[in-house]
Amino acid sequence: MNKWYPEVFNEFKVVSVFDLLLEYIQEGRIQLDKSVHSMPVSYHDPCNYGRKSLKAFGKAYFEEGRAITKACCDDFRELNPNRNGAYCCGAGGGAWAMPFSEERVYYGRIKARQIVESGAHLLIAPCHNCRDQIMKSLIKEYDLNLEVKYIWELVADSLIMPNKQ
Repeated sequence: MNKWYPEVFNEFKVVSVFDLLLEYIQEGRIQLDKSVHSMPVSYHDPCNYGRKSLKAFGKAYFEEGRAITKACCDDFRELNPNRNGAYCCGAGGGAWAMPFSEERVYYGRIKARQIVESGAHLLIAPCHNCRDQIMKSLIKEYDLNLEVKYIWELVADSLIMPNKQ
């Protein structure tokens, strides 16, 4: 962002969902119950928040999503390879919005295999294209026993709500 519109930083604080959630967790502004997600959980590295973000903005979001996920669950499992070496889910490059469902599913086969090999029953997919591809295509095509959530959805479901009297 600071490469494209640096003047915005003079007037506004600009943060990603990762930055905001980590700030709230680290400052203790929110408390999370890990027991809500007792199943094996894994995290998918979206191309947009990793490699593309690094190239466009000079900042890749690899560790932040993992830190947030680990704050919400105990049984965290990596997909391999991951981070900068992660495979695309098959929905990248605008493929999710295009009528190429057979191709998307074919290219997503590696991601489906990674998920199965991880043993995860919950996958965190912060990108809406990735979430939709995995949830609406790969689960059905590869018969995955899997729930898929956004990163904010994982946090929302883990929130400990204070008792108000």
